[in-house]
Amino acid sequence: MFEFQQYLGFLAFLTILTMGFWLMIFLLTFVVPYWVGGGLMEFLKEKRDAKRAKLEE
Repeated sequence: MFEFQQYLGFLAFLTILTMGFWLMIFLLTFVVPYWVGGGLMEFLKEKRDAKRAKLEE
């Protein structure tokens, strides 16, 4: 009959696939928007500071 050992590779594959899926969901919903939002805020801050420095001259 069948033994449990023959399913270990399949279970390892499913585990890795599931972990990758949830990692991708986490990255796309939290990390990437945080990164893009922070970069945009820094860009706007630098642009505003440059504009203020130009006005002070």
